[in-house]
Amino acid sequence: MLEHLRIRNLALIEDMELDFAQGMNVLTGETGAGKSFVLKALGFLLGDRLAADMVRPGAERAQVEALFVRDGEDCIIRRELLAESGRSRLYVNDSLRSQDSVRQLRDELLVHTSQHGQQQLLQPAFQARLMESALPEPALLRERDELLAALRDVAARREDLRRRQAGLADKRDVLEMQQQEIDRVAPEEGEEDRLEAIRAQARAAEQARDQYEEALALLHGEDEAGLLDLLGRFEKLLQHMARQNEDLQADADAVAALRQQLAHLSGVLRRPPLPDDVPDMDSVEERLYELAQLKRKLRRSMDEILDLRQEIEENLSFLDACALDISALDKEEARLAGELRQVLARLRPQRQEAAGDFARRLEAELRELGFSEQVRVLPECVPHEIWPGLEDDRVRILWAPNPGQPPQPLDRIASGGELSRFLLALVSVRPKAESATFIFDEVDAGVGGMTLNKLADKLARLAEQRQMLLITHWPQLAARAQRHFQVSKQIRGNSTFTTCLPLDAAARHAELARMAGGGAQGEAVASSLEGTQTRA
Repeated sequence: MLEHLRIRNLALIEDMELDFAQGMNVLTGETGAGKSFVLKALGFLLGDRLAADMVRPGAERAQVEALFVRDGEDCIIRRELLAESGRSRLYVNDSLRSQDSVRQLRDELLVHTSQHGQQQLLQPAFQARLMESALPEPALLRERDELLAALRDVAARREDLRRRQAGLADKRDVLEMQQQEIDRVAPEEGEEDRLEAIRAQARAAEQARDQYEEALALLHGEDEAGLLDLLGRFEKLLQHMARQNEDLQADADAVAALRQQLAHLSGVLRRPPLPDDVPDMDSVEERLYELAQLKRKLRRSMDEILDLRQEIEENLSFLDACALDISALDKEEARLAGELRQVLARLRPQRQEAAGDFARRLEAELRELGFSEQVRVLPECVPHEIWPGLEDDRVRILWAPNPGQPPQPLDRIASGGELSRFLLALVSVRPKAESATFIFDEVDAGVGGMTLNKLADKLARLAEQRQMLLITHWPQLAARAQRHFQVSKQIRGNSTFTTCLPLDAAARHAELARMAGGGAQGEAVASSLEGTQTRA
């Protein structure tokens, strides 16, 4: 039950507070006064989106807050719309919550019918959901949908296998040829880098040997005297000169020491450092050539070739196992189809029985709303194949509102007034949360005369069981309300405001008279309706 609603800075509403009663609460007012803004506020509160321009000009945010009573406990929901960003924040009992969490509560709090609901009523899918709502085993619908989804998944996987199989089968010869080329060379991961490193080490060792040999050649000479011979001759000359000039003796000794050092170096150079394990470079070069040829032939790097080998093995293994996988999926499909066949065997008779019972209850409600005693509502169950070899029923509503008419779909013969009453009958028949508040937005559209009185009686009886908010332009309906609110526009300065005020007895009488056309006739109608209510 909705007890209290407060709307601030939403469209033309500056600050509006409404306290609702049990039973029927009516909102009336001139066309364009802003009655729909009250319903927009409730829709926004429970998950609908509003654009940022719905915030009243000059305000930072719009706010809608409501107090619901569920199972004897208060539930306060508040939602704010920020003008700057268009984002909203939602609070339940002052705790920040997601919008999805409140959308789940929506059917427990409000049942909203409107002219949009009339259009929805014309859709066969919606009609099917209505009649399926009375299934004794509603879980069968979920089982059917889950099995059907599983079958489609199996079919999609099998089709994917077959498509991949067909694509790879055409390439099998190429794949096997590539595999043979790779297997013939049998490259190993990191092998090429390792061989390149060995070749680099061998070249470095060879370069070192050449340098040692060149150094020895410089020391000993080849075709002419080497550095040691020249130093020996130079040393003898200095020694001879030092006998004449003692100042040269130190230099002669230095040259002698250098010659001795170079003679020692000559011994060192005759033993160049060699690697402990000298590889067979012919084998290394041959293997590197073999790997290079494989790269040229396959036009890939060695890392790509190794990946290709893995991919080829997987593809060929897939081709070998594909037939088994497809066979397994065929068996899975047969199992699921068997389970679906059993579910459908239980579901179809239940649906037909539930639809028939739903139609009978709907007929009874329609008779109370002024339709002929011979009004007929017939569920049409049309078999259609949902899976090869498996049929389910498509259900839609056929009806004959008048005697002698053949049953036809709603969208072919129903007028706006008939759809309004049909929608009200549906609300009465459909199972909903017992505490949910009914909202009727001009459910009386297209209705008049004696039928309007029957519609009013029906709404009054429904209001004895459930709280409702009713927007109407008919005084016959407004007179039945436990609480009556008048929505109007006011202009103050250069601004327009929408207000919604509860009416006392005098103001209520004036509003009923206005709705009845005003003047003496309006006063008479208002007095008559109030007198009827008093007697009731």
